[in-house]
Amino acid sequence: MSLPGTMQYVAVRSPGAADQMALASGPLPTLKPGEVLVAVDYAGVNRPDIAQRAGHYPPPSDASPILGLEVSGTVAAVAPGVLSPTVGDVVCALVPGGGYAEYVAVPAGWCLPLPPGVTLEAAGGIPENYFTVWNNVFDRSGLKGGESFLVHGGTSGIGLAAIQLAKAVGATVFTTAGSTDKCAFCLEAGADYAINYREQDFVAEIARVTGKRGVDVILDMVGGDYIERNLRALATDGRMSLIAFQKGSKVEVDWVNIMAKRLTITGSTMRRSPSSRKVEIAAELRAKVWPLFAAGKLAVTIDATYPLADVVAAHLRMESSQHIGKILLKVR
Repeated sequence: MSLPGTMQYVAVRSPGAADQMALASGPLPTLKPGEVLVAVDYAGVNRPDIAQRAGHYPPPSDASPILGLEVSGTVAAVAPGVLSPTVGDVVCALVPGGGYAEYVAVPAGWCLPLPPGVTLEAAGGIPENYFTVWNNVFDRSGLKGGESFLVHGGTSGIGLAAIQLAKAVGATVFTTAGSTDKCAFCLEAGADYAINYREQDFVAEIARVTGKRGVDVILDMVGGDYIERNLRALATDGRMSLIAFQKGSKVEVDWVNIMAKRLTITGSTMRRSPSSRKVEIAAELRAKVWPLFAAGKLAVTIDATYPLADVVAAHLRMESSQHIGKILLKVR
């Protein structure tokens, strides 16, 4: 595949607001051993991108400083010794950074074929959410069929992926959302109970529905005062996985609930997880989750797709919290 001498990418002139982003031109990434070069068609927009742009989430020292953690596109080149994927393969991929660009370097083991029946556009919004949900809800927290599960932010990309995956394995699914319309959408997506957090106390509502038992697993990206409320909403032997702190990470918590109910609290950041672990997750997704797409049990909801040049509008849309589903950038 013929490669150009330069590429367009999104540059952040200075850490701060969305208007600090603009298109720039620069060299293509240089492949390291074990990597492939993906010609990007679509890039997903995620909350960590917002944090990195603002200067609150610096990339690892060995990662591209360019924004973007997931893409879909075509393999344009491979490093020596890489056997799969091959040049010309259409893939979606978790990336260590650099997704907001025409080309991105990706460890080969982080690439996946498109799930059956999923478009190239929709596939650009799969990797970050599904790697994160699978790792935290199923691997780390061990959610099983017949258990109950709560995910906050049900209409986010993470939320919708978690709702559908939990429902697909036979869990009873609770979620929270910030409006009547968003709650209705969560129910349509498969949630059994959708709680409007602006009007209802999710702890009290879960206690009412479960006869004060609580839920077995919680996935939380809110933090702040939700942390202690989550502990109260968990059942005995419950598990909670923390993946973000939109309301802050430094809180005062009465930890007696952990002892009294034998709770397990865990957390992770996908970006700083070992590369080998991401290779393992990719294999698990291909074996266990991709068939659920083929069976029609999973689908990607796209809120909006913006040209790469309109990246500022895409970030403002995410920051408004009005979106339902994935926000994408069309790169080519």
